[in-house]
Amino acid sequence: MVTALFHPQILIVPFGSVLYDEAVELRNRVLRVPLNLQFTSPQLSKEWKHYHFVYLDQISMKVIGVLVMAPVDSATVKMRQVAVDPFCQGQGIGRAMVVFAENWARINGFDRIKLSARKQAVPFYSKMGYKTHGEEYLEVGIPHRDMYKNLI
Repeated sequence: MVTALFHPQILIVPFGSVLYDEAVELRNRVLRVPLNLQFTSPQLSKEWKHYHFVYLDQISMKVIGVLVMAPVDSATVKMRQVAVDPFCQGQGIGRAMVVFAENWARINGFDRIKLSARKQAVPFYSKMGYKTHGEEYLEVGIPHRDMYKNLI
């Protein structure tokens, strides 16, 4: 059974919008800057065909969580660039975003979600039913594991 696709603080925002730009800033601050990396224009220009989910703070209406879904084929979608503002972590924001994205994927006909998890995030995704696949590898200089979840 597919759950309703509604959460009062989670929105799917258009590529290039103000909220998309806020999401990129959060992704950059949380995921890239600690590794001495920055997004390039060519990297970001490829995101026009992806789905951008943001979690808004109820009071400030600022983006405090982000998740990107990139269709791979008609059955599989890749979850990527999941980040929560460090001051807001541990409050269930990441979990809420993943559940929302899973429901979105089901409603949109996807049967499987795959992702590349940083080693420290593997336990988070495992608790949510994701399975590891293959061996650990380095991506952007840090250990990662491929993971997946079948939605049917």
